[in-house]
Amino acid sequence: MTSLTAIRREWFATPRADILAGLVVALALIPEAIGFSIIAGVDPRVGLYASFSIAVIIALVGGRPGMISAATAAVAVLVVPLVRDYGVDYLFAATVLMGVIQLVAGFLRFDRLMQFVSRSVITGFVNALAILIFMAQLPQLIGVTWQTYAMVAAGLAVIYLFPRVTRAIPSPLVAIVLLTIVAIAMGIPVNRIGDMGALPDALPTFALPQVPFSLETLSIILPYSLTMAAVGMLESLLTAQIVDDLTDTGSNKAREVRGQGIANFVTGFLGGMGGCAMIGQSVINVKSGGHGRLSAFVAGSVLLFLIVVLGPWVAQIPMPALVAVMIMVSIGTFSWSSIRDLRRHPWHSSVVMLATVVTVVATHDLAKGVLAGVLLSGVFFANKVGRQFAMGSALSGDGHSRTYHVTGEVFFASVDRFVAGFDFKEVLEHVTIDVSTAHFWDISAVAALDKVVMKFRREGAEVFVVGLNRASASMVDRFGTPDTKNKALASL
Repeated sequence: MTSLTAIRREWFATPRADILAGLVVALALIPEAIGFSIIAGVDPRVGLYASFSIAVIIALVGGRPGMISAATAAVAVLVVPLVRDYGVDYLFAATVLMGVIQLVAGFLRFDRLMQFVSRSVITGFVNALAILIFMAQLPQLIGVTWQTYAMVAAGLAVIYLFPRVTRAIPSPLVAIVLLTIVAIAMGIPVNRIGDMGALPDALPTFALPQVPFSLETLSIILPYSLTMAAVGMLESLLTAQIVDDLTDTGSNKAREVRGQGIANFVTGFLGGMGGCAMIGQSVINVKSGGHGRLSAFVAGSVLLFLIVVLGPWVAQIPMPALVAVMIMVSIGTFSWSSIRDLRRHPWHSSVVMLATVVTVVATHDLAKGVLAGVLLSGVFFANKVGRQFAMGSALSGDGHSRTYHVTGEVFFASVDRFVAGFDFKEVLEHVTIDVSTAHFWDISAVAALDKVVMKFRREGAEVFVVGLNRASASMVDRFGTPDTKNKALASL
């Protein structure tokens, strides 16, 4: 009963809105899939078949309802050398292996790595992607006729003003249909979808990649598959988190990773390239009312129907109409509040966000941007925690013993200050190290404690370590020297 309830909720809660949103996404997917095919150096049908396959399969097995996955630029740019040097069949084989890697990663719960991605990194990722989406439209806005600008402006006007009349039909769909009718009826000289490349006129067929089944082939495709799998998982998990925020709902991230693996595995046998979640198309979907799995299923199914059955008509859709939709996505995706928050938020959070944006925009590589943000977040966090560390001491009345009080977190970023807090040249009979308000996190901390005990004993002082909490005592017991363990555990 619970299963049926979940199916109804995820598939048929808002069928009309999901179907209409899927139509908008299907139309917007066509030029992007062709463009990504051109980037990868393959026939347009490779990107189009991939977008159909991934969108439909992820609707069935993914973990984030309402999120759109298809062929993406993030994956396309990675396979350019593979296609150039070995041919398209090696791309199909690499896509199959990419799916296997992601499937294994899903069972190993690699999705949990997302907990190390801070909110500042996610905001930077979103803003960078919004900028890249806008920049991707520039080739359609440079060196074109004045009618192109007029149609883009008209498309934006329809997109933003039509909802004031009714929200029953997604305004991007209305804009695409109206501008297409006008462009065909009046013969307006603007770029059309058909100008980007020939649309396929046949259904994809299941076939094994024509590559040798050998270790040599594996050595060729494995580096590409690993990179594609990692980038695909990263972008999909980040996009899932963003859609979670947009819809105020949760999602199963482990299932999403496994779903991405299944989708890419099957797509490789259907003559498609690898892909992952698309934040731009997902935003279009959500803002058009598509919150369920049906929207992604419709997007993929209608995409295939449009290119195979209605190809000649689809080829006439004016690019300015789709440019207007993508500009709307860019504006809606960018976190405008983050600009205002630059003054209110801690400076290190703003630095992380800006570093992520700059790295992504400069390299056009989402993975590098996120990695830069995560590394910076780690450095700032370690520095912040390290600054919370403090030490004090008190000399006994007879001057023969001193008690050191350690407060805070002792780990790799604070061990130098920990060691420097002791005066090893002071002539003492007894030294007590009170760590009841401290915590030892790693082997660097244990090694530092070993060093302190050893130095005091070398100077002739008897050392006692008191107040170790259970977790710290366990670390010392496992990784400390026998002398330190005896002094510490004897004091428990």
